[in-house]
Amino acid sequence: MASASLQFFAFMLALFGVFGDIAATLLPNWKVNADVGSNIITAITQMQGLWMDCTWYSTGMFSCTLKYSVLSLPVYIQAARTTMVLSCILSAFGICITTVGMKCTRLGGDTDSKSHACFAGGVCFILAGIFGLVPTSWYTREIISNFLDQNIPESSKHEPGGAVYTAFISAGLLLIAGVIFSTSCFKKQQGAWIYPPKQHHFPPTEQESNAGYNLKDYV
Repeated sequence: MASASLQFFAFMLALFGVFGDIAATLLPNWKVNADVGSNIITAITQMQGLWMDCTWYSTGMFSCTLKYSVLSLPVYIQAARTTMVLSCILSAFGICITTVGMKCTRLGGDTDSKSHACFAGGVCFILAGIFGLVPTSWYTREIISNFLDQNIPESSKHEPGGAVYTAFISAGLLLIAGVIFSTSCFKKQQGAWIYPPKQHHFPPTEQESNAGYNLKDYV
């Protein structure tokens, strides 16, 4: 099994990944305006997120509008909403499970139970990383394709915001932590397969003498 220090390092990576995943889901700056055209005089930054659109004016005012209608949103935003929420839930489950399965904790029972808990937590982290990476890549692809489209006016073009980079980094941290936790439970079993326990064989004379002794007792 992996050392306690390696598991603690993976746990810290997963913890940062969970916080980053939640922050990326809630932040409104998934895409920001490209700061082109004449509108930059009255509005410094226009941001669009999964749940709201915000505008930061040059006067210092900051206004946001929630996206109440789900069906009116593009498909990639709807998919990003669902998968990012699932990523947050799975990563939170992974934190709870790996807390029980880590070697540095006194929870989870014996060594085999801790190994199974580490494997289950690692799978949760890997799934959370995949659920966070796929929608972020899809969202970034839509931003880039719209930015390179010549038919779209310059004022409607956007660039990836800070939430996109936060989601990418968080997904990477969760994947790394999940791989470490998932592979940590195989090392002990692999050693048992390579070096099987020795079986003690008694000499035939000793076995026969013991058998004879038992028969005499019954007679």
